[in-house]
Amino acid sequence: MNYQTLTINTHGERFYNITNEVKRTLAKATGDNDNGILHLFITHTSCGLTINESYDPSAKEDLESFLDYIAPRNLPFIKHTDEGPDDSPSHMKTMLVNQSMSFVVDNSELILGTWQGIYLCEFRDSPKQRSIIFKFVKD
Repeated sequence: MNYQTLTINTHGERFYNITNEVKRTLAKATGDNDNGILHLFITHTSCGLTINESYDPSAKEDLESFLDYIAPRNLPFIKHTDEGPDDSPSHMKTMLVNQSMSFVVDNSELILGTWQGIYLCEFRDSPKQRSIIFKFVKD
């Protein structure tokens, strides 16, 4: 196996800023001056990944509210509720965010914009243990 698994525990539906966890894992996976591409892939169908504003907490709250607005739990056509009322809406929201992302790594540093953060977007109410495949490929 030439990848690592980053495990994130979630406790309800919301965006979890995982930027620091990704940076810590990258520091362990690289030398002092490595260049390359970092690939992240989340292996679940009811959560996802996104990059967005991480400075002002109200931006994250607006994003969460936006997805609730787009895919509310009370849509009259919802049939898939095997795991509860958040089941089908969680899959709908996952379609709107990423399951995989790639990042430039320069001199072992993750390149992000000034205000950007990496989020795990959890769409389920119950606590979950989420797995993100983490693969660094050197130039």
